[in-house]
Amino acid sequence: MAASTSVVAVAGPAAVMPGLSTNADFSDLREIKKQLLLIAGLTRERGLLHSSKWSAELAFSLPALPLAELQPPPPLTEEDAQDMDAYTLAKAYFDVKEYDRAAHFLHGCNSKKAYFLFMYSRYLSGEKKKDDETVDSLGPLEKGQVKNEALRELRVELSKKHQARELDGFGLYLYGVVLRKLDLVKEAIDVFVEATHVLPLHWGAWLELCNLITDKEMLKFLSLPDTWMKEFFLAHIYTELQLIEEALQKYQNLIDVGFSKSSYIVSQIAVAYHNIRDIDKALSIFNELRKQDPYRIENMDTFSNLLYVRSMKSELSYLAHNLCEIDKYRVETCCVIGNYYSLRSQHEKAALYFQRALKLNPRYLGAWTLMGHEYMEMKNTSAAIQAYRHAIEVNKRDYRAWYGLGQTYEILKMPFYCLYYYRRAHQLRPNDSRMLVALGECYEKLNQLVEAKKCYWRAYAVGDVEKMALVKLAKLHEQLTESEQAAQCYIKYIQDIYSCGTREEGKALLRQILQLRNQGETPTTEMPAPFFLPASLSANNTPTRRVSPLNLSSVTP
Repeated sequence: MAASTSVVAVAGPAAVMPGLSTNADFSDLREIKKQLLLIAGLTRERGLLHSSKWSAELAFSLPALPLAELQPPPPLTEEDAQDMDAYTLAKAYFDVKEYDRAAHFLHGCNSKKAYFLFMYSRYLSGEKKKDDETVDSLGPLEKGQVKNEALRELRVELSKKHQARELDGFGLYLYGVVLRKLDLVKEAIDVFVEATHVLPLHWGAWLELCNLITDKEMLKFLSLPDTWMKEFFLAHIYTELQLIEEALQKYQNLIDVGFSKSSYIVSQIAVAYHNIRDIDKALSIFNELRKQDPYRIENMDTFSNLLYVRSMKSELSYLAHNLCEIDKYRVETCCVIGNYYSLRSQHEKAALYFQRALKLNPRYLGAWTLMGHEYMEMKNTSAAIQAYRHAIEVNKRDYRAWYGLGQTYEILKMPFYCLYYYRRAHQLRPNDSRMLVALGECYEKLNQLVEAKKCYWRAYAVGDVEKMALVKLAKLHEQLTESEQAAQCYIKYIQDIYSCGTREEGKALLRQILQLRNQGETPTTEMPAPFFLPASLSANNTPTRRVSPLNLSSVTP
């Protein structure tokens, strides 16, 4: 991160909201439970329902408090009392999504709570109108073509309040959201960091900060509050940055200090194993989670990705039917059904369900990526490109969308384009052999054979999940008349497939290696006999590799 996006210090009189200061450690779980219950109520009053749910679920995982230790709600101020009637009416309108109506009745209110709901209603009204325009055509919309018209006006008003130090933690959070939506990333990061200092218990501010951090170096430059909430934030951002070992260690620490019953932590661990393709472990955890929380819908689209990869049709069918019974109009449900139809090779139906998911939430990353995959299967490359680009607009860390764009341009025989997109995918997943093999094939087509060899060797070194790298590397050595190196690669490949039990393939390869070595010892102008690959590796073009989409637990409330 550039020095200009610097260490963020909190200046001015803005202070931690009364009763909401937090400890740096987990030594007092009773106090943490009180804080979680308190923030769950405060976020619910302001319409921040996802943050409220997160806090309530975490509080539920801790032991119950006796009556004497339950905290009363925060005392009302004189301004709260004056605004009570308007706030109560407006909140009722807000809850049924009549945002303009809510804002109308809150105009002129002075209390912090009523002012936040006034500004948040205006923001959500603009977002709803933008989304309604977006879903009218789920394809040919370029970035910036549809905008939330309220953003600039909100920014001006919130900026004045910010300069006057009149924004509380919730107001800072909303100001950060507005700045992010206007692509003012540096300013948004500064404001979100300030929000975490003023109101460290609000999960939404931490989550928004997560969405703006692109690498571990950037994380080091942030001056974050020393609070137990920071541990949840670090575990989440490590998962998002594909630093899975660090993330799993953080989540294990959280379990050890007393959050062993948290369904949120269990689901995040399952997602982490999904991200490193430890499919058996991820499936096991998801199955256990389903037993503990059978009506849970969050992360079930990620669970369905695992079932898809394993071609578990009956289990995927059961999951789809079960989620339909719970709530057929959730985006996760639509994605699970789409995966089910995709597994049955009914790609038109699959794309239809991913479109339904996007009508429910046009910013749902997983649906854009999955729809791109389905358009690829239907050979509709222009629609696939548009879907993948939408996914990147939602989250630039979605390596699957970058990878999908690379595949699409590879099909279109545009190697310089696909090289760019494969490089972006590789930057996000440096130890994923699929990205490296794709890069190697790209370099081959551009006749950059030295770079191609580096990619194939690196793919083998990090653990070649598709068992393609060594054979491709060997063929390159053959092409460069490096027979001894080619033979070594084939030998390594034989050892691998022997360990997998495919002995007949190994024997056939061994015979061809001996032939290669003889040719290396006997000078000849004749070309070597063709090397016969196993059927699964005989194609020259990159096979379409479906890469499951990112979990979107990081969507901000």
